[in-house]
Amino acid sequence: MTSQPASPRASRRERLAAFGRTRRGLVTGFAAFHVAYILALLPLIIAGGTEGDLPLYRLWAQDAVQGTWPIIDFEWVYPAGALIPVVAPMALGPYLYQLVWLLMLAAANWLAITAIAGARLQRRSAYPAAWYWLLSILLLAPVSMLRLEGVAAPLAIAGLVWVSRRPVVAGALIALATWIKVWPAAIAAAVVAVCRSRWWVALGGLAASAVIMVAVVAAGGATNLFSFLTIQGTRAPQLEAPVATPWVWATIWEMPGARIRQNYELATREVIGHGAMAAGEVVGWLMIVAFIAIALLLVRARTTAVLGAPRPEHAEAGLVVLGAFALTAALIVFNKVGSPQYMLWLAPIVAVGLLVDPERWRMPARWMAATSFLTTLVFPIFYMPLVRADPFAASLLLARNVLLVVLFVWSIHALWRLAVPRRAARPLVARARRRSLAPVTDPV
Repeated sequence: MTSQPASPRASRRERLAAFGRTRRGLVTGFAAFHVAYILALLPLIIAGGTEGDLPLYRLWAQDAVQGTWPIIDFEWVYPAGALIPVVAPMALGPYLYQLVWLLMLAAANWLAITAIAGARLQRRSAYPAAWYWLLSILLLAPVSMLRLEGVAAPLAIAGLVWVSRRPVVAGALIALATWIKVWPAAIAAAVVAVCRSRWWVALGGLAASAVIMVAVVAAGGATNLFSFLTIQGTRAPQLEAPVATPWVWATIWEMPGARIRQNYELATREVIGHGAMAAGEVVGWLMIVAFIAIALLLVRARTTAVLGAPRPEHAEAGLVVLGAFALTAALIVFNKVGSPQYMLWLAPIVAVGLLVDPERWRMPARWMAATSFLTTLVFPIFYMPLVRADPFAASLLLARNVLLVVLFVWSIHALWRLAVPRRAARPLVARARRRSLAPVTDPV
């Protein structure tokens, strides 16, 4: 009996997959994405324009260069560390702001790739996680390359990967990411709850925080240092937030009092209607409750799933990632703000999850990819129909928000099974008989 020859399509796919598992393949994929992005925006760059949130960033940077600084001279919606990536692209002047920004983000993403796969990309078992991060920024390209999360997320990846190997550096990176966008504080909380190296991580974080805070206070911005915590306190639920879903559909069904409105001060759309403001307040309190409850689960899980594990360092790494995901998901699900870039809070943690425990994170990674794809469909593709209360656009948003809740519930369920284990529960990470895929604890 003669065997059937493989189809050309299968053969090409196998060759492409094999190429992707090589160092040259990973570098080619990284370069191809970033070069393609720059080429796509090349007409805008040549014209000296900016895209996404960058027009606002450049305006702030120009004002800063002329002597009027956010945080220093007025309240700002972002923490003080965001001044670094906002002002840095002015190094070559306002005309090239877009180009320098994209090069800065390419450098940040390269940091994430090398943290995952090793400085010389020598850790081949980590390539799926590295490719997943490239896929994530591709799926979220309208926001992953044009908003501040594009800087904070790679820093968070590097910090999360290096928690055990380089705890002081990891703490500094996580703190810097937190001072750019607040969400990496969830990673810091997971590290404090679980890691034996928590004091070294805290040392690095406190040192980085002290540098930023002292610089702001010395420049005269002490009164505005924490203004980012209160400046959005009175806003209505944002259009894309999960809590806004009932009022989105109430607007579609033309129920009395429900509508979508423009918030000109914050440059976003919100929902209003009976109970909308109260719902925004309630989820704020639920976020605090959920955060505390998850932190307690993490402490309990550390006792039950880490201390007695055959390889506690691997179990610890897996629990940190799972806890960071659950805490971060709570910040999104129980939030009256729901911007599309929030998916860049979760995708970095999923990438590190694939690094630490690929078997556990394979299915959530698919859900997260689908969530990212739906997010880009909602914004920017179908955003204006959504603003006009289009049912199809609202259905896309509903599906995205349902997936977010599913991911949150999955993480809580997984964490609960570790904190309250059963005899049949799967171990947190592979046991000693299998080689670990987690360079979080690899001495290389």
